Amino acid sequence: MKLSLGPILYYWPHQKVADFYQQAVESSADIVYLGETICSKRQELRTPDWLAMAAELAESGKEVVLSTLALIEARSERSNLKKICDNSGCLIEANDMAAVQFLSEKKLPFVAGTSINIYNAYSLKVLYKAGLQRWVMPVELNRTTLKNILIDAENMGFGERIETEVFSYGRLPLAYSARCFTARCKELPKDNCQLKCLEYPDGIPLNTQENQTLFTINGIQTQSGQIYNLLQEYKNMRDLGVDVMRISPTA
Repeated sequence: MKLSLGPILYYWPHQKVADFYQQAVESSADIVYLGETICSKRQELRTPDWLAMAAELAESGKEVVLSTLALIEARSERSNLKKICDNSGCLIEANDMAAVQFLSEKKLPFVAGTSINIYNAYSLKVLYKAGLQRWVMPVELNRTTLKNILIDAENMGFGERIETEVFSYGRLPLAYSARCFTARCKELPKDNCQLKCLEYPDGIPLNTQENQTLFTINGIQTQSGQIYNLLQEYKNMRDLGVDVMRISPTA
């Protein structure tokens, strides 16, 4: 079984990101995901910076995947997405169906991220025919559902041709919205958010009246309040047919 380092879901300064991936070179991770998946305003690093990091990680022997936005809201974001799909030279993690379309048109393989809703083997087969090489199980699914999907994929004749990845450590990505919750928390409009996410390298905890952390606000993304940890389930996942365990970085 392989170990992957998922994309950074938070907004960190350029140097912090650079230092993090320098450590990743020395880590035991087999696969490293790079790129911005939450908000196009987070531009401490631009596409050339990500590609430079990708080249360094690839030279160290890591499999590098470039991740894309989970919610495409503007024509400029669509245009930038197309450029990444056309010219990155990396395997792409598609987090929106627009990326799937661009990549399938170019007949390029891709990874389907957690925000692509794959709930059965029939959906998985459609994406496999479009070029899916690996899929990350949606975090709302359970072990029984995953087992059934993998059995069905095997019976349908394509199960051995794809890899299955499971989000195994970090704050769960639960939902996305066109509204920026971080900006709203600071009583700012989304178009003038002043990049407040930089002040919260692990997001903003959202507590209940009993002062228990229920969710985490991360720009347009809502995450679980607590760290999700399946690392102790390593053997069970291996026996189930999982190929990759994903660790999601936190500050």
